Amino acid sequence: MCGIIGIVTGHPVVTGLISSLKLLEYRGYDSAGIATMQDGQVWRERAAGKLANLEKKIKDDGVSEGGIGIGHTRWATHGAPTEGNAHPHIVDNVIIVHNGIIENYAELRDELIKNGANIQSQTDTEVIGHLISNQLKIDSNIETAVQTAVGRLTGAFALAIMIKGEENLLIGARKGCPLVVGIGDVEGHYIGSDALALSPFSRQIIYLEEGDFVFATRQNFRVFDQAGTLVTRDVNHVEVQSATMDKGNHKHFMAKEFFEQPDVVQKTLSHYLDMKSNQVTLDSKLDISKFERIVMVSCGTAYLAACVAKYWLEENVNMSVEVDVASEFRYRKPALNEKCLFVVISQSGETADSLAALRMAKNKGCTTLAIVNVPTSTMAREADIILPTFAGIEVCVASTKAFMCQISVLAALSIGLGVQIGRLSHADATSMAKQLAQLPRLINDCFAVEKDIVKLAHEIANVEHVLFLGRNTSYPIAMEGALKLKEITYIHAEGYAAGELKHGPIALVDENMPLIIIAPDNEVYEKTRSNIEEIAARGGDITVLTTQKRAKEIQKLGLKAIALPDCSSFLAPFIYTVPVQLLAYHTAVHMGTDVDQPRNLAKSVTVE
Repeated sequence: MCGIIGIVTGHPVVTGLISSLKLLEYRGYDSAGIATMQDGQVWRERAAGKLANLEKKIKDDGVSEGGIGIGHTRWATHGAPTEGNAHPHIVDNVIIVHNGIIENYAELRDELIKNGANIQSQTDTEVIGHLISNQLKIDSNIETAVQTAVGRLTGAFALAIMIKGEENLLIGARKGCPLVVGIGDVEGHYIGSDALALSPFSRQIIYLEEGDFVFATRQNFRVFDQAGTLVTRDVNHVEVQSATMDKGNHKHFMAKEFFEQPDVVQKTLSHYLDMKSNQVTLDSKLDISKFERIVMVSCGTAYLAACVAKYWLEENVNMSVEVDVASEFRYRKPALNEKCLFVVISQSGETADSLAALRMAKNKGCTTLAIVNVPTSTMAREADIILPTFAGIEVCVASTKAFMCQISVLAALSIGLGVQIGRLSHADATSMAKQLAQLPRLINDCFAVEKDIVKLAHEIANVEHVLFLGRNTSYPIAMEGALKLKEITYIHAEGYAAGELKHGPIALVDENMPLIIIAPDNEVYEKTRSNIEEIAARGGDITVLTTQKRAKEIQKLGLKAIALPDCSSFLAPFIYTVPVQLLAYHTAVHMGTDVDQPRNLAKSVTVE
């Protein structure tokens, strides 16, 4: 979602603001802006579109450097992605940027207009500026005035604020959206959406807690909690490698991250697998015997990782597993209690709906387990147990390596819990662990299909609709393939359980409808083969992803097939993820879409 950076150093800040905003591009945005302050004057520059547009305007207009400034990349919620709606907003003496959604915005806006306010944008952010400005006219104490005004807001937000004339004061506040404070090595302080945003300036990071306010100067900072009490928050040493923001020899971050998968899967698995004994090690606090069922909640690609894990967990643990999307789960009245192991999966660890579901589960007595890629994230800090992934920073909005690391952890989890509960024998667990140890090599071997995928991508680039089909664990991978294609090519695609074909989707089949069928040679292959023949009989444009042996059989039928390395049923979700990711990527490249930052999407969705 939106990216925030704030700097107060007394030294020129424009270059630092822009550098930090570039590091925040991965979150997704459609406009950007900065504001600086010097000698009682405020300079602001905003632009719709990419940061290059903002940089050009800064160069053309000559924005003052100043020793304090705030910057923002906006992902539009209230109001179109125009320059007028871009941040920072200025209301009287208040300069503000905001990430999140203010739920009582309409009510507050009506009140402000009734009292004579001149609202110039369509955003909910400007309303916050008016509230703070009005309160400063009543209360000259900036700290209490800001806390009182922000206390009227309902919703999720992270704020960075400057007050005209206060050139040594940078203000931050958070509720529901992450915000971190960076401590300068010598002098100066920083606030940002995440540690990456502050990586050019600081390694000493404070993670603000829910409801916190920070008032920072060049020399010091003060943190207040939601009740207005002065508090102390832990200082964390964080190493963020800026090199991860470099594409290397690749055209896009998605390609770089795609080809990093063997390494990051190896790194993730090494945290859970003892390669000498071929045994899985989990957090000692995780005791499956205490639970009667498992509930897994997540969003987007992480939800599909949970769908894969459902098959593994039910087989290896013999326990009921419920999987749900967080945005639906949190507004139901699910039956949760202390006998439930609640699992949340997130790349960022800040996804708003998943975080709200986690808190609901904790309130109902569940033991909570978070599978996250950011160990310092809100989810990681609030869950009872954390199982980290080690994907590194994922810049591309469409997830590739994070998904692969999530299912790596989930596979290890299913083995470890299966042994705990006695469903898996020592020999079975050892065999499965040995299989997981082969993954980096097998994933790397899958890259050999790229030439065939490029050819298929060029064909798919000319169509409007695509169907992906699969059975068992290949069903979620079919949904993942469809999701990736939709995300970065804007081609309408759907993933279905192959057995559901005859219950509706087969009506769509004709010579103009490409079907990508995921068919590993496993216990349900013959069932999937029947589906393939049903489609072929109706003239469908079929491409089958399968093994070398089965590919030859399919090709003898006059159908297209792409052969992948042989693997066990257990490893099939990993192996068959590779070609569907590659297909989406090369189709998007051929079509010329923005692969890394597709329209309307954001990396870390911190609003509902």
